[in-house]
Amino acid sequence: MPRRAVITGMGVISPGAVGVKEYWNLLSEGRTATRAITHFDASAFRSRIAGEVDFNPIKSGLTQQDVRRLDRAAQFAVVSVREALQDSGLDVNAVDPTRLGVALGSAVGCTTSLEREFTIGSDGGRLWEIDQGYTVPHLYDYVNPSSMAAELAREVGAEGPVTLVSTGCTSGIDSVGYAARLIEEGSADVVISGGTEAPLSPITVVCFDVLRASSNRNDDPEHACRPFDKTRDGLVLAEGCAVLVIEELEHARARGAEIYGEIAGYGSRCNAYHMTGLQAEGKDMAEAIDIALDGARILPAHIDYINAHGSGTKQNDLHETGAFKRSLGEDAYNIPVSGFKSMIGHSLGAIGSLEIAGCLLAMREGLIPPTANLNEPDPLCDLDYVPNVAREKRVNTVLTVGSGFGGFQSAMILRQVRGGKR
Repeated sequence: MPRRAVITGMGVISPGAVGVKEYWNLLSEGRTATRAITHFDASAFRSRIAGEVDFNPIKSGLTQQDVRRLDRAAQFAVVSVREALQDSGLDVNAVDPTRLGVALGSAVGCTTSLEREFTIGSDGGRLWEIDQGYTVPHLYDYVNPSSMAAELAREVGAEGPVTLVSTGCTSGIDSVGYAARLIEEGSADVVISGGTEAPLSPITVVCFDVLRASSNRNDDPEHACRPFDKTRDGLVLAEGCAVLVIEELEHARARGAEIYGEIAGYGSRCNAYHMTGLQAEGKDMAEAIDIALDGARILPAHIDYINAHGSGTKQNDLHETGAFKRSLGEDAYNIPVSGFKSMIGHSLGAIGSLEIAGCLLAMREGLIPPTANLNEPDPLCDLDYVPNVAREKRVNTVLTVGSGFGGFQSAMILRQVRGGKR
C-alpha cells in the first residue's frame, strides 16, 4: 500500500497574528497587517513598509539565553513547533527518533543577526576586518542557515533526515513537498516541516529597492499590496513562520490523530530563464501544476480553490494567470482564487508554509479567504480572484502555488482525508 503524507498539527507566527486561531481570524476577516517599518529607521529607503510580527519571545516561552543565542527566524520556528506539537497531540518521545525528521525552509536564513553582528564587529563599517571580540559566540550559526533546522531537531529530538531547503520564495512550499517525499519513500514516519523568515533589515529592504520590486505606497501601507489589481505597484516584504507536523497516514491513524489534510501531489520546476524575470504565458508554473495534479491523480475540475502566489507585481500576476489557464484550461474560470500576501505581505521563504496552513484552515472551515485590496481588477487577470470579502464554499481539494527568484516554480495539491475529523 502506498505511503501517504498527512498534516496533523500546525503552529503559526504571522504579521497581525501569533497563533493559529488569530491567524485564521485575520485571513477570514480579510484584515491587512502591513504597516510602516518600525524594526529600524527606514526613512532613507524607497519602500518603508512591511508586514511586521508583534512578537515577544519571552512571553512566547523562550528564555533570555534563547533570545541571545537564536536569530529571530529561529525563535519563530521554535515557538511555532511547540504550538504545532500541542495542536497535533503528538508525543515526540513516543516516536523512534531515527524515524523523526525535519525539513525547514528559509530563503535568507539568519540575515537579521548577520547584519547586526557585521555592523557591530566592523564598528559600523569603519573596520575592513571584523573584530570578532565584539560579535556573539554564535556567529557561525548565523552564517549557516542549516543551524535553524538543527535547532528544531534538538527541540523535538529528531535523529532522522534533517534538512534546510533554500529555494528562494518557494522554500516554504518546497520544504513541505520534500517532507512529504521523505514520508512517501519510507525515510521517516514523522517530519517537522515548514518555513521561517525574519528578513526585515536594511540590507534586505535596499536589495528589493534596487530591483524596484517592492511597493512604495508608504502613505497607505495597509492597502499597499494589491495582487491582480491594475493599480498595484509591487510586493510588501514581511516576516513570519509556519511549522507543520507531517505524518504517515497510518501512523497518524494508529494514535487517533485528527488530520487537517493530505499532501496529495507536489511539483517543482525551474525556468532557467532569468533570476527575477517571468514569462507571461506561465509555461514553467503550468508544468509544476501538471505534475502536482498527476501526483494527486485528479483533474482540474476537482479543484475547489486555488491559493495564488499573488505577490502584487504585474509580472507575477500575468505569469500566474497565464499558468492557471494553460494548465487548467476552461476550468480555471470556474475555480475561486485568492492571495494571502495581500493581507500579510511576502515573507519570502516562510510564505509558502503560511499559505499551506491557511489553505488547510480554509478546508476545515469551508471558507475561502479573500484577496484584499482588489478594487480595480486588471482586465488581463480575468479569473475569479475573490475580492475583499471571504466566500463560503465547501473545499475538499486545494491547489497552492509558489514562484521564486531564480526561476523556481512550485505547486501542491492538498485535500481532505476521509475520517480525518478536523
